[in-house]
Amino acid sequence: MLTTNPFAELSATITPDIMQGYVIAMILAVILGTVLDMRHKKSAKYFFENNKKAAKNATRTLSGGEKASLAVATVANEVLTSSEFANPKRRMSHLMTMYGFIFFVVSTAVLIFGYPTSADAGIWPLLWHLGALSLALGGYWFWFFIRVDVASEGVRWYNFNGRGDLFIVGLLSTSTFALLWSATLAGGGTLNMAMFVLFIASATVLFGTVFWSKFAHMFFKPAAAFQKRCIKADGSRENMPAEYDLTASSTQSKYPDIPEYMGTNPPDMGLGIKREAPNHF
Repeated sequence: MLTTNPFAELSATITPDIMQGYVIAMILAVILGTVLDMRHKKSAKYFFENNKKAAKNATRTLSGGEKASLAVATVANEVLTSSEFANPKRRMSHLMTMYGFIFFVVSTAVLIFGYPTSADAGIWPLLWHLGALSLALGGYWFWFFIRVDVASEGVRWYNFNGRGDLFIVGLLSTSTFALLWSATLAGGGTLNMAMFVLFIASATVLFGTVFWSKFAHMFFKPAAAFQKRCIKADGSRENMPAEYDLTASSTQSKYPDIPEYMGTNPPDMGLGIKREAPNHF
């Protein structure tokens, strides 16, 4: 099963042109949905306006080399390793889902456009199956054990939160029915066709509902992470105060209300929100 190209078997029923046309249609649906999402939420406008505000409040100008270094750090941390997740379980679930989705989608495109009728497709069928499996395992781990409302608020696992859960449900159903479709290829018949129809229906919902789901956030996340690094480096900090030593005389001179309300030797306020290890983010 793991080394079988399922699309080669499918080509006996559906021509490669139709399969390729479907993939192209889904790509266009993602592009259109993302553009509509950006217009509706005014995400691009927010980023541009935020950059202008940050430039006015910046205490220093970043060089091209510094920006390139920050971009590399963003890719290495927030994008490739999801370092923003403080909870290791949430981070691992996210990485399994993310890389599973990438391998699954890329290998699907390679198989359909490169080996639509060939049973011998090299390593790509294995990557397709492993990608779908990783996507399913990471997604189900998140759905049953990590979601905030399920883990902390006692909400039943089968509770569907409308648009908020549309993305993850689309991912889970697409990967699940893809694996079931492949697993029933040998037997063929009605069951196999039913799994294929559910696979295509799930994929269509996943890629066709970008405007209403959280799909587009994967494009905004790197941009937001890069902007966050830049505003810290140039000193603008989005109008947030810098971290100060409250006992330092220079800090108390700049903010005279500190000794007035907290004394000249302010006590340690403790760990605050870091007192308890994060469970969901």
